[in-house]
Amino acid sequence: MKQRWIFSFFLLFMFLFTVSFPVYAEGGGTSQGLVDKAVQNLDTSGLDKFWRDLVEQYGTFMPVHDTPRLIDAIKAEGFTLQGVLTGLIKFFFHEVFVNSKLLGTILVLTVLAAILETIHSAFERQNVSKIAYAVIYMVLIVLAVQSFLTATGYAKNAIGNMVDFMMASIPMVLALLASLGSFHAVAMMHPLIVFTVDSIADLIYYFIFPLVFFSAVLTIVSTLSERYKVTELAGFLRTTAIGLLGLFFSVFLGVMSVQGAAGAIADGVSIRAAKYASSTFIPVVGKMFADAADTVVGASLLIKNSVGIAGMVILLLMAAFPAIKIISLAMIFNLSAAVMQPLGHSPIISCLSTIGKTLILVFAALATVGLMFFLAVTIIIISGNLTVMMR
Repeated sequence: MKQRWIFSFFLLFMFLFTVSFPVYAEGGGTSQGLVDKAVQNLDTSGLDKFWRDLVEQYGTFMPVHDTPRLIDAIKAEGFTLQGVLTGLIKFFFHEVFVNSKLLGTILVLTVLAAILETIHSAFERQNVSKIAYAVIYMVLIVLAVQSFLTATGYAKNAIGNMVDFMMASIPMVLALLASLGSFHAVAMMHPLIVFTVDSIADLIYYFIFPLVFFSAVLTIVSTLSERYKVTELAGFLRTTAIGLLGLFFSVFLGVMSVQGAAGAIADGVSIRAAKYASSTFIPVVGKMFADAADTVVGASLLIKNSVGIAGMVILLLMAAFPAIKIISLAMIFNLSAAVMQPLGHSPIISCLSTIGKTLILVFAALATVGLMFFLAVTIIIISGNLTVMMR
């Protein structure tokens, strides 16, 4: 009789348990609803600050510019790949139009210099034409140096903003990564990311930009004199800058990939072993705990991916707009050199071409840094996904 009561009580308990579980699921809502609610309640004020700064600077060219919160802006209907590309193209033509005055000034000065060089024999003394030519040449050099300093200013500000953004967003993303159980990956990547992000910015500031600048100066100086040339040294500095930029990128990407993959695999194996032990050695409750943990991890994974994608969008826009400013300046100088070349071989045309190539190197440095930071966030997202796959 006692055994029958125990058996009946056990059946009643199992019935109540199986009935109550769906009611809990319906009351709590779907997993997507829980994720959306968690994302809305997540403190993203650090990301939103950078988003508002971008909207303030480039609001008319942003696909969505009336939403103060980044995650809400990404979910908006107007925020699409086509909208982003359209805004960037409009901004490019806007910058070309703004720099058209510079293009006109360069063309007029170059034509005047070519005329002076052609009719210098009409002067009583050739020194007069040489002085006038030198004055025009110096004005063009001043314009070129100002454009270079403006471009490097754009690049430095953009890199500084990206570094600040990485320092503000990485702790949040790594905390979400730790919520997946990726403690090894977080422990290895956090100091690595902080060190490399800050170091790369300093290396770009104090090595790459000075090398590019002195390379341009030496090339321009070589055009001033037909006797003394330092073009080989200028080429060496330019090659060194390009080589260092490629080396920084390769080392950063290699170390981040290896560390992220190693940490993710270690975390995945450890969590899988813990799940197996809990479900095997703790009857009923252990299996329930493992299933509940999978649900929580799945929700955390979606939240982490949402925040990570938001960070990638900001990094892309932070690098894209200044890069377009720089590439538009480079196009102005290269176009001026191409248009003026039929007037004859002139040091001024060589100077314009040199400045155009130098600005392209500045653009490449900014694009490389933006790509490195973009890949860093991508590797963090992938490492979390890999941990979940391994478990």
